[in-house]
Amino acid sequence: MNAKYDFLIVGAGLYGAVFAHEVKKAGKTCLIIDKRSHIAGNIFTKKMEDIQVHQYGAHIFHTNNKEVWEYVNQFAEFNRYTNSPVANYQGEIYNLPFNMNTFNKMWGVVTPDEAKKKIEQQRRANYVEHPQNLEEQAINLVGIDIYEKLIRGYTEKQWGRPCNELPAFIIRRLPVRFTYDNNYFNAKYQGIPIGGYTAMVERMIEGIEVKLNTDYLVEKSKWDSIADKVVYTGPVDAYFDYKLGVLQYRSLRFETEVLNIPNFQGNAVVNYTDRETPYTRIIEHKHFEFGTQPKTVISREYSAEWKLGDEPYYPVNDKLNSALYQKYKALTETEHNVIFGGRLGEYKYYDMDNVVEFALQKVRDVLGNM
Repeated sequence: MNAKYDFLIVGAGLYGAVFAHEVKKAGKTCLIIDKRSHIAGNIFTKKMEDIQVHQYGAHIFHTNNKEVWEYVNQFAEFNRYTNSPVANYQGEIYNLPFNMNTFNKMWGVVTPDEAKKKIEQQRRANYVEHPQNLEEQAINLVGIDIYEKLIRGYTEKQWGRPCNELPAFIIRRLPVRFTYDNNYFNAKYQGIPIGGYTAMVERMIEGIEVKLNTDYLVEKSKWDSIADKVVYTGPVDAYFDYKLGVLQYRSLRFETEVLNIPNFQGNAVVNYTDRETPYTRIIEHKHFEFGTQPKTVISREYSAEWKLGDEPYYPVNDKLNSALYQKYKALTETEHNVIFGGRLGEYKYYDMDNVVEFALQKVRDVLGNM
């Protein structure tokens, strides 16, 4: 290692990789450290049976930002994968997001006008003037049938509590399309890097020093001393040793298995929206790259309560946690040589294109002030 670096980047995920690539391009020195045994963070992919397996859940790159799309295409060739998940409710199959295919299967309606009338009829029959919980809010938006079959069970598994105990603001709106279009994201640019995300991140950080299995917080003062600036992408409350309290997350666990058949479910993502099925969805990884391998790899995804030591996935952005984060955010502003970024550093759920966009913005600001 060098005696001194311009930047120490804590975390080899997408935010850290973008930041590292840009500062190296600008002629600055940097070192990346990560407590995991691999790079690429939660977008890490690993080959099994010649199939790129998304180890931490499905990741589909989608954006309307041309600059971001062109940026990531420097490091990978993206395929034409379009996210079109389906929902399995007790053996009944529905298209997502809610669209004319969904409504035709649900009610037998054929035209957008028929679908609108059916939804409005159900909304009126169960309308609550001032919804007090997620259940009332969801029924206000889409009616009872869609709520019961496609929202309730899935949401309760995701959050680990009944919908009538969850705050209404979690579902501010629900995407409803009156077209026969199963494109979930409806983004201008969409796809998955051929060969996996890990290879894409490897190209981003090519020529940059990386130390894995290295926990920054265990020897924080040592690591701080070797760099002029630190880019920290870990949990913001952990950085401050949880002195104001612990921010909450939802976590996930996966059961992955190889099956000796070429095709298990015919789609990359199938959501299980009934309450009785313990997992929220099954991912069949080969379909992300239109695979024709003789075997297949599937992952059952379970939502889980998070506790310290678990992998944090989704910040719980309710009023209590948002207020606590604002206190931590005030503390970050006193750390003049530390840049807090990414999903954990900013306690906010970001899609991948947001991560790239905000990392580029931040690194330009930082380099402009050096």
